[in-house]
Amino acid sequence: MRKMLTIISGALRGTVARNGAQAVSEGSRVVVSSRTYADFTPQATFDIKKCDLHRLEEGPPQQAVLTREEGLSYYRTMQIMRRMELKADQLYKQKIIRGFCHLYDGQEACAVGIESGINRTDHLITAYRAHGYTLTRGGTVREIMAELTGRRGGIAKGKGGSMHMYTKNFYGGNGIVGAQVPLGAGVALACKYQGRNELCVTLYGDGAANQGQIFETYNMAALWKLPCIFICENNKYGMGTSVERAAASTDYYKRGDFIPGLRVDGMDVLCVREATKFAAEHCRSGKGPILMELQTYRYHGHSMSDPGIRWVLMADLNNTCSFICIIEIDVEVRKEIEDAAQFATTDPEPPLEELCNHIFYNDLPIEVRGTNPWSKLKSVS
Repeated sequence: MRKMLTIISGALRGTVARNGAQAVSEGSRVVVSSRTYADFTPQATFDIKKCDLHRLEEGPPQQAVLTREEGLSYYRTMQIMRRMELKADQLYKQKIIRGFCHLYDGQEACAVGIESGINRTDHLITAYRAHGYTLTRGGTVREIMAELTGRRGGIAKGKGGSMHMYTKNFYGGNGIVGAQVPLGAGVALACKYQGRNELCVTLYGDGAANQGQIFETYNMAALWKLPCIFICENNKYGMGTSVERAAASTDYYKRGDFIPGLRVDGMDVLCVREATKFAAEHCRSGKGPILMELQTYRYHGHSMSDPGIRWVLMADLNNTCSFICIIEIDVEVRKEIEDAAQFATTDPEPPLEELCNHIFYNDLPIEVRGTNPWSKLKSVS
């Protein structure tokens, strides 16, 4: 049985599904298998790629069980991410989205696999390529799209933009390269200090992996045995520079030295899920931090200032669901994205009097100079 998800390249606009169900490019005829739901198994077992290990005697399992409901859920979430990012690309080129915009298409299996391997009560912090994690952490497409266009209905009230989105237990995209890593260790320290059986997933890219603050954080996390999963999303390029030209060693999963590490196929959602479950159990058992390198790839340039290529997502769920299921999900997702884009282009912008709210806590117990930019400054000698 083939892997559940395969990313295929080229300018394809249609998909091909096996077992007698076939679809070709838009405008062409669709032939659907006559198989009924009774023909499909409720779950299937997949062989997944073995992870490379560092300072570990055993790694994640090489088989994963996927139920039909899980497969459809994973596919739907990844399809939403892909369509949402392609719509953001379109709105940016129309100058409706302005400023910075770093797209996540191609890396969907990372976000979905990580989220399916941890609990919603666990914590997550990432870099500025954050749209996908905002979705998996509970944000809606409407909130994300409205934030991209700077509207009042955005997830950060239209004042954060692409790089600064937050939800419960999600500490956002962070615009300063690598700065989220020590913050994530701080969240993990809070989890341990307060005695909660929680952990923090701290993500960064291969471009940030050479920063000194990351190695300082490794040291503190290992010394204090913090429940932190450090994850390097290695998408092969830091901006436009290949990893081989930027790093003397591209074995990012070994960079923690004294911290155990895993190198994972980041394009396989089940491989990511099983590796994340393994890493989470490592942290919860009191063994301290663990490092994961997800080998993945982004299908756009580093940011909207770069030229990019468009790739298409294809699902192979032929043994657990019908092709009709996939078509129905695709239709629903397209409508959801279009509705969100309509909202994001018609919702009003934040009013002027609210532009400086949410910078500080609004009801401070004492007067602090500069917390309200509309008040007159006072000099006290």
